[in-house]
Amino acid sequence: MDLNNQISRRSFLKKLGKMIAGSALVGIVGQAYMKYIEPNWIEVTRQNINHPLIPPIFNDFKIIQFSDTHLGFQLDFNHFEKIIQTISKEEPDLIIFSGDLVDNLLSFYEYEEIIIYLNFLQAPYGKFAVYGNHDHGGWGTDKYKQIMEASNFKLLRNESQNIKIGSSGEIIIAGVDDAMLGQPDFEKTFSSIQERNFTLLISHAPDLIEEAKHYPVDFQISGHTHGGQVQLPFIGPLITPPYGQKYVEGSYDISDHLRLYVNRGLGTTRLPYRLLSRPEITIFTLKT
Repeated sequence: MDLNNQISRRSFLKKLGKMIAGSALVGIVGQAYMKYIEPNWIEVTRQNINHPLIPPIFNDFKIIQFSDTHLGFQLDFNHFEKIIQTISKEEPDLIIFSGDLVDNLLSFYEYEEIIIYLNFLQAPYGKFAVYGNHDHGGWGTDKYKQIMEASNFKLLRNESQNIKIGSSGEIIIAGVDDAMLGQPDFEKTFSSIQERNFTLLISHAPDLIEEAKHYPVDFQISGHTHGGQVQLPFIGPLITPPYGQKYVEGSYDISDHLRLYVNRGLGTTRLPYRLLSRPEITIFTLKT
């Protein structure tokens, strides 16, 4: 009887050891995937924007959005170069960066390298950017402005810009300041618009759509959330930031005439992990 008990106990301990070893292996593999594979596995998402206010001359006009690189945390210049190459190969008509360029501007000093890479990006109808919360952090407000202007990006801080193709029509690109550390001002942003044209709004924080819907906006693009950065099946994102809790990722129909798209960004912050939330570059094609 004692011998049988000893055999059963050894068998149980052996199985338990295998279970523990297996769980540990799964944990190691899972952590490696979240840290080294998915954060580098960029998804290029393609979206059509259909709207009656888009002039015929703008049919097939290509806009590329990239966002939330958070340089200096996990994303390095080798990865940044691949992002620049991916965008350049698409030959966009217009490029938008929707905020959070550097993770911590207080401890990052390789500004000249950023400017060199961003200057590789070319778009015949302009390059535009807005502030994210990390771009305002510390003394970053002026530094971010200097970087983007030196990289030939037009920084839209509560202002708008008309985009024209000859004399056949125009659209409007508008940008508001960051919701967390900036001062978004919709009245100021739209005060200079004289005629009703198709208007695309850039807001780093997606939840500002709740205020934007009261203004002449047809489409809003945002970032900020990283798609939750880590999502679990049947649960969804574990953590979402302020002003990014209602609209987390992808496309939303806000009303009959207003849509929102939330880009998952390219970098990470706080934790160097992504799970079920691949980094993203979004290509929008205007359709009349």
